[in-house]
Amino acid sequence: MELLDNPVRPYAWGSRTVIAELLGKPVPSPHPQAELWLGAHPADPSHLVHDDGATESLVDALAADPRRLLGPDRACRWEGKLPFLLKVLAADEPLSLQAHPSLEQAISGFAQESAAGIPVDASERNYRDPNHKPEVICALTEFHALIGFRDAAASVRLLRALDVPELAAHTELLAAQPGPDGLRALFTTWITLPQSMLDELVPALQQGAIRLASEPGEWQREARTALELSERYPGDAGVLAALLLNRVVLQPGEALYLPAGNLHAYLAGAGIELMANSDNVLRGGLTPKHVDVAELLRILDFHAGPPPVCSGRPDDGWIRYDTPAAEFLLRRWESGRWDPTEPPVAVPDGGPRIAICTAGSACLRGGDKVMKLRRGAAVFMADTDRGVVLESAEPGTQLFLASDGL
Repeated sequence: MELLDNPVRPYAWGSRTVIAELLGKPVPSPHPQAELWLGAHPADPSHLVHDDGATESLVDALAADPRRLLGPDRACRWEGKLPFLLKVLAADEPLSLQAHPSLEQAISGFAQESAAGIPVDASERNYRDPNHKPEVICALTEFHALIGFRDAAASVRLLRALDVPELAAHTELLAAQPGPDGLRALFTTWITLPQSMLDELVPALQQGAIRLASEPGEWQREARTALELSERYPGDAGVLAALLLNRVVLQPGEALYLPAGNLHAYLAGAGIELMANSDNVLRGGLTPKHVDVAELLRILDFHAGPPPVCSGRPDDGWIRYDTPAAEFLLRRWESGRWDPTEPPVAVPDGGPRIAICTAGSACLRGGDKVMKLRRGAAVFMADTDRGVVLESAEPGTQLFLASDGL
């Protein structure tokens, strides 16, 4: 059981307050801080902080002794690597519209791009590793997102409420085929439009959105989102595509699972994100970065419906967020008023685990070792760290625990 020193990723859409406050740093931060990475991704790994103060990359530690850190079975199953990546995500501006591939798609895509000689760090590269990237996001604050395709009939109602003459033919295209094939046809039409047409359609959409956003009703929030995106990304096909997605607001503690092929964009808020240890992203707009339309269309899932918001389920004192992913499992623990007469709370699971304290402070005990986690602190537990318990915590403490899903 060792403390972790974790890197911060300074993407332009990040917050200047959330991660700085979490880590006890000056606020506002000099630059936007978008993600705190906790794990062993080669692009930016965490470092173990040993008892003598020396640090060691978690990637190097795993390479040196995978059986001790992962456990013999998991070292074989995960080929000596940590299978998950944990993040604190803090968005003050919308992220790009994006989706992630399945495992089979990632393996084949990575192989094809490697065979073509495209450098792994090239801007036009889609597949930076041969792994899929399912993920779960759990809100720390109110969290706004676009997640998955909305039911086509509902999207037709939104488009008709916007009442934009320039979009009338597109609306009727979807109305005539209100299912996955119709959504694919309309999305394909929009994302492949020439820039000259986008430069006419997006401003026309703005006018409809201004009117609809000012009127109380079913689509006011969606209209405001369309207006905000069109102002931030004028002439971007992603502004149109966003009209087809579910607009979701998560409250703290609520979570969403995003499988392969789910088109989404996080809009604003802070959350704990846990995913398979991959960096494969296929973008669909709302970004100046590379958009590979053909590859995106190949991996997207156009089946529609409301996203399944999950509040988790109680599990031996923790709240557990189950997903189909074998690579990861997320748990959350919150203290009310700590009762010292009650027995300590077990930290579940074997294998590799990472715990981060996002509020308050807590003491973990593993054998003779006691470790106090203050807000923003994180600890790595190896497979050999069995029997770790949460010994005490101040009121209002919140911990998140990441493990594999085995």
